[in-house]
Amino acid sequence: MIGVVVTLKIADGKHEDFQQAAKDLMAKTKANEPGTLFYQLFQSKTDPAIYYFLEHYASEEALKGHGESEYYLAAAPKIGACLAGAPDIQYLNMIE
Repeated sequence: MIGVVVTLKIADGKHEDFQQAAKDLMAKTKANEPGTLFYQLFQSKTDPAIYYFLEHYASEEALKGHGESEYYLAAAPKIGACLAGAPDIQYLNMIE
């Protein structure tokens, strides 16, 4: 199993646009990807400009499928337009 933590810093004035795009992406991911076991956005309590996507995939194939999905590819530029810098993406191996 694979975990992913994506850290995003959102530009001033872009929070509403970002949250709208992210919520749509979460809904479509949860509805269409049985191999995506957990996919949730969180906002930092100490710095409201920082958001985290916490993701859990059943396999490499599930992770790859998510990144190639039509709705992910449509959401990526919308989310990218809201960023105040490059995202930090950490890929994790689950310890069982």
